[in-house]
Amino acid sequence: MASTSMRAALFRSTGPSSVLEFVTNAAKPTPAAGQLLVRNQFIGINFIDTYHRTGLYKVPLPYIPGREASGVVEAVGEGVSSFQVGDRVAYMNANTCAEYALASQEQTIKVPSNVSMEQAAALLLQGATAMSLTRLAYEVKKGDHVLIHAAAGGTGQMLVQICKHYGAIVIGTTSSPEKAETARKAGADHVILYTQQNVKDEVLKITSGKGVQVVYDGVGKSTFDISLGSLARLGTLASFGNASGKVDDVDIMKLVPNAVRLMRPSLFSFIKDKADFDFLVNPLLELFGAGKITIHIHKIYDLSDIKSAHDDLESGKTQGKLLLRV
Repeated sequence: MASTSMRAALFRSTGPSSVLEFVTNAAKPTPAAGQLLVRNQFIGINFIDTYHRTGLYKVPLPYIPGREASGVVEAVGEGVSSFQVGDRVAYMNANTCAEYALASQEQTIKVPSNVSMEQAAALLLQGATAMSLTRLAYEVKKGDHVLIHAAAGGTGQMLVQICKHYGAIVIGTTSSPEKAETARKAGADHVILYTQQNVKDEVLKITSGKGVQVVYDGVGKSTFDISLGSLARLGTLASFGNASGKVDDVDIMKLVPNAVRLMRPSLFSFIKDKADFDFLVNPLLELFGAGKITIHIHKIYDLSDIKSAHDDLESGKTQGKLLLRV
């Protein structure tokens, strides 16, 4: 008789990483119509997982975190025609930090034989986020000056590579010379060490006093005013993350001097159906398959060591993608 329980990471109350638990008796889900049951192999760790854990984004408790994974299809629900048991897949859905998770057939891809399961788990969410920012939040054009905060992080490196593909002049910010080298290897034309340099002043020097057409800011509270001050006239600030904390209430008059645009985009607000998913993921897969973008995996942790993964991500010391191994 098949087991009805599974290993999983969860939290019963919100707070620091110490609220995370590893259990061996979580309920194994059953796929409904249109769903796949996936036996996970690798799970992507993202800042949204920490936002759920801290309570910044509200979720029902107890809660299994995680929004992406790769694995093998274990079972399919009614109406699933594009996937079958045994398929290697990667997908975006909730509650992925577990031995098994449910995936919607509309937000799942088959993993090609020449792509590792580690790569598949590392590519999807951060890659789709970068595509949504560069195609929907602000469509990057050849010759644009682009400022990317945390350019050595997982999403940061994706953004650098995709912006360069579209012909932009990329300015990245990092905290250390080591991270600056990582950003340069990803393709950044200029790197500003925000711990040693004034970001706004350096941006204005690089752009001959004009500022950048867009800032992609996943840091949040500590960089918001810097980002606004770095924009050109009619520029766009896409504030998409809260790594340093949620941005304080915004005085709309701050947008007046350069008539700038402010957006708070979210990947899961952009993706409402399969067409939205395909619009972002298909070109991402094409770029990856053509070698135009690469993935840097910083570290792989055991599922039972999820606390360390959260701690390392929140420390700001990582470069690239963090994964859990099931």
